[in-house]
Amino acid sequence: MKTVYHKSDSRGFADHGWLKSHHTFSFANYHNPDRMHFGVLRVLNDDQVDSGMGFGTHPHRDMEIISIPLEGGLEHKDSIGTTSVIRKGEIQVMSAGTGVQHSEYNKNKEELVKFLQIWIVPNKKNVEPRYDQISIKEGESLNHFQQILSPNPDDEGVWIHQNAWFNLAKFEKGNSKEYQLHDSKNGVYIFVLKGSAKVGDQNLETRDGFGIWETDSFMLEATEDSEILLMEIPMDFPKI
Repeated sequence: MKTVYHKSDSRGFADHGWLKSHHTFSFANYHNPDRMHFGVLRVLNDDQVDSGMGFGTHPHRDMEIISIPLEGGLEHKDSIGTTSVIRKGEIQVMSAGTGVQHSEYNKNKEELVKFLQIWIVPNKKNVEPRYDQISIKEGESLNHFQQILSPNPDDEGVWIHQNAWFNLAKFEKGNSKEYQLHDSKNGVYIFVLKGSAKVGDQNLETRDGFGIWETDSFMLEATEDSEILLMEIPMDFPKI
């Protein structure tokens, strides 16, 4: 078993006034050669967007882009004809493939938007761009792992072009559960959204990240009422 621990205050930070963003991995002006990626997890940005502000139209290509709102609502528009608003309790995925342009705005004049922006390197290039968005059935999986993403269109949650599974864990204090990896070549990056938890001997606080690989399973214990995102992804970049 191998592990890596990323304390919340060790992340990169950018303050653009209207946008405040914490970068777990190297992104834009934040460059750390020791924090380039975890397996095919390339970007994990913890963003806060002021009211009435947002990201203008910009391009992406050959990347699986996942957005998970934590507070407020974010309007998405793209070049494949999608206009949608995502809110807390939902998850959005965009396969950029051969190329797509999109914008993201907080159209609400009175509240912030807080969301996670996650980039996964796909296992296929030049796919047809696609968009999907679903509501997460909150409250149905307390003290269990709730799958919100997989490689399979027919499974629970959204799907992407990669051998990856995301789960949300909403655990009450003192509850624990074993996570079984789907693939021995995968690892899991654990990100604590709120509360605190423990994996083995490692204590994790809010916004801490913890990567674990070369193992078939591990125990996750909530040391407070917690909400935790688990991202199981291949540890090797695909040869595409």
